[in-house]
Amino acid sequence: MRWGKLRLTRRGFAQTATLGSALLAAAQAASAHGIAGNRYFDGTLCFDDPAVADEATLPLYQSLAFPAQNSNTDENRLNWAFARLLTPMLAFVADGGWLHQNWPVGHTSGLDKTDIGLKYEAYRNNQHETLISVGLMWGIAHSGARAVGADAPNTLQPGLFIGKGLGDLPDSLSWLRPLAITAAFVDELPLGRGGMALAPNPAVGRFDAVLPPTVETLHWGFSIQFSTLYLTSRFNGGPPKDEPLNQFVPLVEFKFDSPRGQYTAATMNPGLAYVAVAWQAAAEAIIPLNRAGGNSAGFRAQLLFFLDDLIPSVFGRPLLSDKPARSQIAW
Repeated sequence: MRWGKLRLTRRGFAQTATLGSALLAAAQAASAHGIAGNRYFDGTLCFDDPAVADEATLPLYQSLAFPAQNSNTDENRLNWAFARLLTPMLAFVADGGWLHQNWPVGHTSGLDKTDIGLKYEAYRNNQHETLISVGLMWGIAHSGARAVGADAPNTLQPGLFIGKGLGDLPDSLSWLRPLAITAAFVDELPLGRGGMALAPNPAVGRFDAVLPPTVETLHWGFSIQFSTLYLTSRFNGGPPKDEPLNQFVPLVEFKFDSPRGQYTAATMNPGLAYVAVAWQAAAEAIIPLNRAGGNSAGFRAQLLFFLDDLIPSVFGRPLLSDKPARSQIAW
């Protein structure tokens, strides 16, 4: 994802004679991503969630004004992400995007750096609504444009992603059961020297080629989510009869980017998601918490597709395994 957003295992569908019958089976027994027992963990927009799954984000749009290169820029970003299960708990992941930046002296645009890597579901407890996954991404040098500062260097990005729902709380705290917390920690380590970038020069009204510094950056954040499932008769306090789909999930995400030796960029991002059987749509405001986080409020929106539910004939089982994924709702 832009360290964000790439992702839980799912049940495979039995092979069917035609695509039509496969889609009918998917509608009757869907296997949506990011589920542990009664809990659906939202596909967050600021950072990656704890799920490992067959899925695609297309697109993730963001608009934000923030300080950069000793100036200010209004940036519009379109990102994509793709994940394909290799085994029930291991996925290949990739992401990239395109940026357009408006500066006081003009504008720049170009491809963002491409990342590829692996993500593994390390721990699951359906009864206690807990998921933990780990990942390792490689940012490919020269896969992005110099004009938007995405040229180099190669980067290594180990990550930890955690989700914990509160649906297992006792009756005395039942009012807290709809809540869940997810968190992500990704350390972006530059390998070698940085590439060239364009920086605005207001004195002469043009862009100059510069060699920006390369520093280790910790990307981290957490979200607080509210599952409306717990307000309906579908929640009975025990094992779910079916997966917690077709619901709204209000949430607020807190995102932090901490370059070594520099100020942390911090934002608060309140929003709303709706999860269906084969897709999730979400949008949120971007509210800067400090000067480094932005000059004014921004906006982002995401459309996330669950590929094994959408195209079960292609994504119905992992590439390297015939073993079915463990149940996401069984206790």
